[in-house]
Amino acid sequence: MEALFPMPASSKNIVGARVQAARLRAKPPLTQAQLAEALSNEGVAIDRAGISKIEIGDRSVYDFEVKALAKVLGVTLDWLLKDG
Repeated sequence: MEALFPMPASSKNIVGARVQAARLRAKPPLTQAQLAEALSNEGVAIDRAGISKIEIGDRSVYDFEVKALAKVLGVTLDWLLKDG
């Protein structure tokens, strides 16, 4: 069975594809810049380029960032951290 959110072999995180999926399924969908601004409002500084790097697996994500991402995106930590 193929994963819904495939992770690149060299990925530095397991949340990237899910961050992108949650961002795009939001009503209305969020841009990377809008997500970065919402995170900033939660006290987490990740710029638009950082969001892009997270989504493609080039940037690691700290635990406090994962928590903020889940809150801002309206998803659970379990869903965000689910591998595969």
